[in-house]
Parts: sequence; structure tokens; C-alpha cells
Amino acid sequence: MLRMLEAQAPAKQNATDAINTLSGRLNNATLLEDRRGAILGLRSFAKEYPASVASGALRGLIESLKKDAEDVDTIKIVLETLLMLFNPNEKSPEASEDIPLWLADLFTQRQDNITILLDFVETNDFYSRLYSIQLISAISTARPERTQECILSAPLGTTRLVAVLDDLRDAVRDAGIILLTDLTRDATELQKLVAFENAFDRIFHIIKAEGGLTQGGITIQDCLSLLANLLRNNPSNQSLFRENGTVRKLHDLLPGSTQNRTAAKDDDNFLNPQKNKNLWGLLAILRMFLVKGSVGTKANQDAFQRYGILQQVLNLAFDKSTEVAIKAEALYTCADTIRGNAKLQEGFAQLQVAVVTRNEPTVNGETARTDGPQTVYVIDGLLDLVLGVASNQMFDARAAACECIKAYFYNHTQIRVHFLRRAIEGHTTGEDETANVLSTLINGPLADETPDAYRRWFASVLVMHLIYDDREAKDLLMAVAEGDAESGEEVVTCIQAIAGNLTAGIRNGEDERVLVGYLMLLCSWLYEDADAVNDLLGEGSTVQSLAQAASRPSMDQPLIPGLCAVLLGVLYEFSTKDSPISRRTLRPILVSRLGREKYFDAIVHLRQHPHVRDFEVLPQNSSSAPIGALPNVFFDPLFVDFLKDNFSRLTRAVDRDPGLEVIPQSLQSVNRDLLDDLRTQLDSRTQALQRAEAELLTKEKQLNQEQADHRRYQETAAAVQNKIKSVNEALQRDHENEIQKIHAANRAATEYMQDQHERSLGSVRAQLEATKAFMQEGSQANSATIAKLSENNASIKAAYDELDGAYKSLVEEASRLESEIEGLEKANGELKTTVADLRKEALAREESITSLNSKISNLESDLRKETERIVELEAAKEEQKKANELVAKKEKELRMTEEARSAAQTELDDMLMVLADLEEKRARDKRRLKELGEETSDVEEDGEEVEEGEEADEAVEEEEEA
Repeated sequence: MLRMLEAQAPAKQNATDAINTLSGRLNNATLLEDRRGAILGLRSFAKEYPASVASGALRGLIESLKKDAEDVDTIKIVLETLLMLFNPNEKSPEASEDIPLWLADLFTQRQDNITILLDFVETNDFYSRLYSIQLISAISTARPERTQECILSAPLGTTRLVAVLDDLRDAVRDAGIILLTDLTRDATELQKLVAFENAFDRIFHIIKAEGGLTQGGITIQDCLSLLANLLRNNPSNQSLFRENGTVRKLHDLLPGSTQNRTAAKDDDNFLNPQKNKNLWGLLAILRMFLVKGSVGTKANQDAFQRYGILQQVLNLAFDKSTEVAIKAEALYTCADTIRGNAKLQEGFAQLQVAVVTRNEPTVNGETARTDGPQTVYVIDGLLDLVLGVASNQMFDARAAACECIKAYFYNHTQIRVHFLRRAIEGHTTGEDETANVLSTLINGPLADETPDAYRRWFASVLVMHLIYDDREAKDLLMAVAEGDAESGEEVVTCIQAIAGNLTAGIRNGEDERVLVGYLMLLCSWLYEDADAVNDLLGEGSTVQSLAQAASRPSMDQPLIPGLCAVLLGVLYEFSTKDSPISRRTLRPILVSRLGREKYFDAIVHLRQHPHVRDFEVLPQNSSSAPIGALPNVFFDPLFVDFLKDNFSRLTRAVDRDPGLEVIPQSLQSVNRDLLDDLRTQLDSRTQALQRAEAELLTKEKQLNQEQADHRRYQETAAAVQNKIKSVNEALQRDHENEIQKIHAANRAATEYMQDQHERSLGSVRAQLEATKAFMQEGSQANSATIAKLSENNASIKAAYDELDGAYKSLVEEASRLESEIEGLEKANGELKTTVADLRKEALAREESITSLNSKISNLESDLRKETERIVELEAAKEEQKKANELVAKKEKELRMTEEARSAAQTELDDMLMVLADLEEKRARDKRRLKELGEETSDVEEDGEEVEEGEEADEAVEEEEEA
């Protein structure tokens, strides 16, 4: 039975047949449910059989996007299937790199295919929007140019894509960032369109929402990549960025801004592995604004300075917690910011940075302790970083600091000369505590506390840039000499000292980098400078040592022979018959000791060495060497350009006739007689110029002295002014304190009066109770009590009149005191006027420096007068204090009298009510007596009533008068 059923069962389908069946169903189905079922089946095969699915069903899938656009569920599985075709299983037998290309070609052949995907980008459905963005990214990865063209041609293409950045769903937003990054790479027009869709503000909003550079993750890095694409080599977008004030947002992103200080405190104990990548990315973006030779570079430099970015980046570079790679990138950014901008170069030296210093080690082998942050000027900090002893890991930071110093005096002759003068002065006097490039070069190995191959190399590079193509700087440096001829010491010039360190280093086998640094400096210095050549030739042993080094190739130091040959060629090329070793003497030395062939081979081998030939492509940082080893950095870009530009001339130098001399920038022969006459004229004019410079120097010294005296005078006047100001402030504070004390005393007196009033009121109430008792005993006692109360009321009224007069007198006295206070305030105004007069006098004294001492004496006299007036004001203040106390005392007495009067009035009212009750009771008693048959005297009663009525009326009238 089972065999019969198996025989009747349909044959098993393989994957290809199933895919063909599902593809046919997709292409021919009219009902949405049938298409959806076919698509679900195709999706299950897409990962493993991408070629089969794509060949049979791709057009049907694309058509389904158009037909079923309203059905969210169907669109979701269609997009998922298409994404699987672009990203199949790597182990699939049909997997191939050509499949994504073929798929992308089919999508980009028709504009409406990309347009329908952009329509899905506009929908609110999560999966439709996300998958459509990812699908466009996959198409762009395979065919970037065609995809960019389709996006540009689609209606509102860039607008719809940039709007994705506002999506609150992280997955959709991040996919949009990646898509825009891919699309804007190397597409200038698309970069401009994206930038004009307010992309900059949207990117910065995302960065802020993600926690900024220090707390953000990979999304921040993607945002920075997109920002870099929009700004790289695009002056239009950079101008838009700058003019819209977006540079301020760069400032806010950097560590140290106001917005980041709170986050930084919370971030101290939080290690974010993405932080350094984000910082490096932002610094790279800053450098895109500062490309050398670009149209908007100067405007960008000024904008960075205006918003304080330069100082922020410097602080980041000198922060002890910043890693070396970030330090280096920050310093390169600073160098790009000031390079070629004279205004920023001149202000750069005034900036200050915080560095961590260490005390000298104490005795008994104790280690040095850290002093903590210390503020120094940025040039001093950079020199300490470059020329200080450091580990190999700090090379990138030192190289960047060196680049920053080079940018500081780049194309600025005044700064070069100033920098060199300070270095020379610090070296000759020995008082400069900061690192000194000249001392490092001249002292040689003696200047190295610990072995550091790059310390003298960096010093050589800096000096080479200082004097390159600068006649004045070369003359300044040539004037430096060691030794005192008058004391019988040998005088050694700067060039000879450097050459001596070079030859000693060659003999002692010093690190090749140190020797390369010396040779780079000497070759560039002596080129086209006959005076410098003669200075070096004054020490004849140097030529012998150079010739010997050039003739002996070394495997350990392959660069030294070629560089020594270059230096010998420069010496011969620019020597004269008047040189200490003349041209006719020098040429046989080169030919006999070195030989023409060895000379030529040494220079050619140097030119073909990878460090010279491939200099532009080799990394010039610590990544060029294994961890812990010295970097393979030997040359400076300036010297490499110099060597390549003059290679042919140097190779032919040894063939030139020793009877012919050359002058700078010329290869023609010279007339020595004419040259000697010109030199004579030049000497006479030079002497006249020196005399004029001496006179100018004298005048400058006088002017400096006068300016110093003037500054001291201004400081004295400012000190006097500050003293007067402090005295006025002290008087004001004392016055306020006294007022507070008076108010406190008034409050205490008020509380005391309230207590006394309560006590008096209690005693009056006791008397009232006693009075009521007496009234109940008989009418005569009541009459006596009423009479007594009337007398008390009269005495109270008299006391009130007396206190009222005292109160008026106190009011008059208070008015008088207020007028005195106004007088004191007027005196204070006069004092301020006097201070203003003192300022005017200080300005007037500037016009007459010769009478400075006498005017200062007058100022001191005025100060004594003002001090006396201040003493008088203090006395007046004491009188005012006493008057205020008297006013307070009188006011207290007045309040007591008023309260006593109010209590007496209340008591009188109570007595009148008691009297009325008694009269009513008496009337009832008389009626009761009449009813009982007793006789009463109406006359006596009437008389008493009249008499009592009159007394009551008099009491009321007295009360009304009171």
C-alpha cells in the first residue's frame, strides 16, 4: 500500500524548480494574496540562491513595489527580499560580486525605480522607510555615480533624504546618515544641495542628542563623516557654514566649552572608547577649513579665532589626560589655524596654556613630585614639548608641536627675527629657563640629560626653517660665537660649533637621525651663502672629516655618505678664491680623497633612497616603526624639496672650473674687480647704516626708559585711585551696618513697649474690677470713683498735650538731621568730583614727564587733604548716628504715650457703660420702692440726676477734645 502511495506522489522539486514556479506565480498572479505568498517563498530562497531568484523574479519584485505600494506588509517582504539579494550568504554556491552590480544596473536603468524607493522614504511606516533607505545604500555602494544621478534627477530627491535626519527612530535616522555619507562622497553638486537643506543644523542636533563627542557612540562618528563629506574641498559649503554662524557649534562641541563642562564632570569616571575617535574626527573637520592655499582659508582662520576655537584646541593639546594621537592632531590644527595669517601669528605668542611641571629630584634618590598645572606662554610650552626629553610614544605630539612653531613664524620676517633674537639672547646669557634651540644645537651631546635622538633633530629643523631664504636671520646667527679672544680663548662660531658636533657624532657613531639633522641644517644654510661657506671652511679639519665620511658607505647609516657629499658639493660650489680654503685648493681634496665617481654615486644613492624618493607616500609619524622603536622619520619636507630641486646642480658642482665663481641665483662668471669695488661701497654704506642703527638703538632705549617711567606713574596713580575707592566703600559698609543696628534696636524697643502695655492693661483691668465692686456697694462710692476717673482723664490729656509738643519738636529735629545727611551726601559727591579731577590731573601729567616727581608730590599732598576730609566725614557720620538714636528714643516715648491714651479712653468708655447700668438699676429700685409704698425725694433724685448728667456730659466733651 505504501509503495502504491509513493508511486502516486508527485516528484520532489529542487530549489531551481521551486524558484521558477514562485517567479511565474509572482509575475502572473492578479490577486494580492497570491503575490504575497509567492514573495514569501522567494524570500526563503534569496539568501542561498541569489542568482536564481534575481534572474527569475527581480522584475516582478520591482513591479510589486509599484502595484502593491499601498499594502505595507507586502512592501516589507519585497524590500527584505531585495536586501537579501544584495547581501547573500557568503557560503552560497551562487554568491558572486557581480550580482550586486547587476542588481544595481537594473535599478538605475530607469529613473522611476529610484523614485519609487524615494516615495517609500517619505512614508511613516518604520520598515518601509528603513528598508528603502538600506536598499538605496546598497545600490549606491555598487553603482555610486548612477545612483547620484538618479537622486539628482528625482523630484525633491535630496530634500526627502535629508528629512530622514529628523526621524525620531534611531535605526531610520542612522541608516539615513550612512546613505547621505555614501551619496555625498566625491559629489560636489549633491554636497551643495544637501547643505542647503539645513543639513548642518540637523547634524549638530543629532550629535547633541547623542551626548556630544565625549559620551556619544558610533552615531557621532557617522555624523562627523557626513559633515566631513559636505565640507571637504567645497568652498561653497564652507562659506555657507561660516556665514550661518555654525562655527559656534563647532566651538560648543570641543571639550572646555560652557555646554560641555557639566557633561565633562559627569564623564570623568566614564571611559568611552569612541571618545578619541570622535575628537579626532572633529579635529580633522577643523583642518578641512584650513587647507593651505584655499580661497576661504583666511576667513576660516579668522572665524576660528573669533569664536575661541584656537584656544580650545590648544587647551585640548596640553591637557594631560589627552592621548598622544589627539594631542598631535590638535597641534596640527593649531598650526593650520595660524599659518600664513599675520594677525593670528602675532597674537599667538600671547596665548597661555596649562602644563604640568615637576620639581627637581630631592636627595637620597627620592623621586620628583608633581607641582600641578602651571600656566605658561604657548611658545614656551611648545618648545618644552619639542626639545624636552620624551619617550618614543610622544614623537607624534613633538612633531606636531614643531609644526606649530614653524607655522608661528611662517612667512613672517619680524617674528622670525624676534624668535631668533630671543634664542640668541637666552643662549649667550644663560638666563633663559625655557628650552632653547640654539643651546641644544651648539652644546651638542652635553645638552642631553638622557639619550634622545630627536631632540637635536627637532632643534636643527626649527633653525633651518628660521634661516631658510632669510638673509637677516642668517646674519644674526652667524654673529653668535663661543669663547673670548681677549682672554686668549679660541673663538668658535655657531657654524663651526655645529660642524664640530657633526664630525664628532660621525666619529662616535651617534644616531643617524641626529647627524641627518645637522647635515640638513648646514646644507640649507650654506647654499648660496659664501660668507657661511667661508665660516665653515675656517675649520679645515671639517672638510677632511666630511670627505672621509662620504667615501665610506655604511650599512648602519646609509644616508650619511650622500648627505656629506651634498654638503661638500655646496662648499665647493659657493667657495671663492678668498675662502680660508680656496676653490683651487678645495677641488683637489674632493677629487683625491673622494673622487668624482664616488661623489656622484653618493648623491645618486641618496636621491634613490626610499626615505627621499618615497618621502611623500611614507608615513612621517610613529606608525612607521614597530612599537617601542624609534620612528623612521629622518627628513623634513622643506629639505626634501630643496634636495630634489637642486639635485642636478649639486651633481655637476664638482665638474665646475675652480677659476669660475658663482653668485646666488646665477651660474655665470663674475668680474672680481667690479665685485671688489661694489664690496668697498657696500662696506662704507654698511658702516653708515650701523652708525644710524646705533643712534636708533640709543633713541629706542631712551624711549623705552621714558615709557617705563610713564607706566610706573600710571601704576602709582591707579594705586591712589584704588585706595580712595576702597576708603569710600568702607565708609558705605560702615553706614549700612549702623543702620542695621538702629533698626534692630527699634525692634527691641517695640517689643519692650508691647510687654509694658500688656502689663499696664492687666493692672487697669484689676482696678476696673475693684471699681465695679465699689460701685455695687453704693452710689456714693460710684460717684467718687467717677470723679477720680475724670481727674485721671484730665491728667492724661495734659500729658498727651505735653508729649504732642515733644513729638513736633522731634519731627523738626529729624528734618534738621535729614538736611545734615543731604549735606554729607553732597560732600561725598564733591569727593567723587575730586577723584575725577585727580584722574584728569593724571592724564595731564603724561604730557610732562620731566616734571613727574614734583607732580607726584602734589598728588600725595592732595591725597593727604582728601584723607583729612574722609576723617571729617567719619566724624559727621558719628553725629548722624547719635541723632538717629535720639529720634528712635523720642519715637518710642511717643508710642508709649499714645498707647496709654488709648487704654485710658477704653477704660472711660467702660466706666460710662457701668454708670448707665447703675442709673437703670437705681430707677428700677425707686419704682419698686414706690410700689411698696415708700416715699422718694424726686427733687434730690432729679438734682442728683442732673448733677450726674452734667458730669457725664463734661466727661464726653473732654474725651472729644482729647
